[in-house]
Amino acid sequence: ESLERTNKNFNENTLRVMKAFEDSKNSNPSSAPYYQKAVEAEKMTQTLYDYMEKLKQEVVYHTAQVPKNDSIFRLRFVDAKDNFDIPTHLLIGDDENNPVKGEFTAATLRDKIQDVHDKLIAMIDKMQKDPEKKTQFLPEDYEALRKKIESFKPTTNGETEDGTPITWEILNFYHLPLAGVITNISKMEADLKNLEAEMIAQLSGASGKIAIKFNQLAAKVVAPSSYIQAGQPYKADVFLAASSTDFKDDNMQVLIGAKYDTVSKKLLEEGKSVPLVNGNGKVEISSPVGQQTFMGVIKFKKPTGEYTYYPFNGDYVVAAPSCAVSPDQMNVFYIGVENPITVSAAGIAPGDLVVSGSGGGMRIAPKGAGKYVVTCGSPDLNAKITVSAKTKDGVKAQGPPLPFRVKSIPDPQASVAGKKGGDIKKMEAQAIGGILASVPGFDFKANFVIVSYEFGATIKGQYVTFPGNGPGLSSDMKNALSRVTSGSKIFFENLTARGPDGKIRNIGTLSFKVKG
Repeated sequence: ESLERTNKNFNENTLRVMKAFEDSKNSNPSSAPYYQKAVEAEKMTQTLYDYMEKLKQEVVYHTAQVPKNDSIFRLRFVDAKDNFDIPTHLLIGDDENNPVKGEFTAATLRDKIQDVHDKLIAMIDKMQKDPEKKTQFLPEDYEALRKKIESFKPTTNGETEDGTPITWEILNFYHLPLAGVITNISKMEADLKNLEAEMIAQLSGASGKIAIKFNQLAAKVVAPSSYIQAGQPYKADVFLAASSTDFKDDNMQVLIGAKYDTVSKKLLEEGKSVPLVNGNGKVEISSPVGQQTFMGVIKFKKPTGEYTYYPFNGDYVVAAPSCAVSPDQMNVFYIGVENPITVSAAGIAPGDLVVSGSGGGMRIAPKGAGKYVVTCGSPDLNAKITVSAKTKDGVKAQGPPLPFRVKSIPDPQASVAGKKGGDIKKMEAQAIGGILASVPGFDFKANFVIVSYEFGATIKGQYVTFPGNGPGLSSDMKNALSRVTSGSKIFFENLTARGPDGKIRNIGTLSFKVKG
């Protein structure tokens, strides 16, 4: 009867907590997913509890041998409280080693308890692995709750009798008087209600625990540019920013130069951490003259122990007396490849720059703040780039045009098996599969492809030759190479290659002598 009163109190408390939980989700949308999980858990546990109640009634009616339609009565008024034969027969059967199956049996009760255990474990495990992080526990709360659920699992004490393991059914119900059977089931109900209360309590508190607490507010001013020319207005956004003095090096880092992939949600480059003061990263960068950009990532450790990444970027102008054009790779523009440049002008926002070129068939395409790509079509030693700015009075030049040279890409060099001629081993010669063309030491990505050549080889005193098209070797050539011996000579003559500018160039001859 004491257990019955405990279970009643559990029920009443659960109803109060669930009502408060339901009310809180209306003012805190982030708690709604947790509330839905609590509803699911309560439904599972209540279904099992209702079954246990019916099972107790069934055992009492069966043992007391009264009609099932009698009103429910208290155990203290049943005369057969000490009867152990009928409850054992009903719940286990005549053979304790092979418990009976049926709607109201110990085996079915065990299966239903196991089922609730498995479903609750699966629920919190799935929540902890939620890819969208909408439902999650703090690690310590998750571990504690998982242990609580595991303690509800129907297990035995590991003991045996005459070499036979004592089953859960035997341990809880075999040769136990009616009063003991009903007490055991009531104890299981109490354990179930205790677990239900713990589940709901953890779920109702989880959303509040993982919320980020901001205790520091400050006014911030963000302007597109800190440099303006005379006659131009200064523009800026002023807003209230929230931070926290709890943001320390152990839970937040501001990483300058870090790169984050928003698709894979992975940090590709760690970058350099800057100092934190009252939750704010202090960035200090030494920069050359011109338009500068920087990027990075805020790496934040949530209360759950997982990391969240917030990419950021910014730009600023380092002023100079005149405009600046800085080639990103070399001081020459090459035909047939993209030549990246960075352009800036003192006091001018990148979006207000106008960059144009003349000579060498030059074309200029913007690629972001202050970034451009120059492509050229013909050699020119006197090409020029002009930088202008959009102002309220029209487009104005920012200094005189700057001279550049436009040149062709140097001729490539051919190679086979990593060699450019000379001695070659027999095994290396027989493994040749094609011819490569490249420009050693060239700073740009310039793809050259072999177009044609003439293959020749001396095999046992006879000279064979075959025409070649493309970088690969024909089957006749491979067959010839398979028969070379020490002293044989191999030639790739009249080699031609097509470069990124579309022009075909003669790139000479490769000759080898087989050694060994």
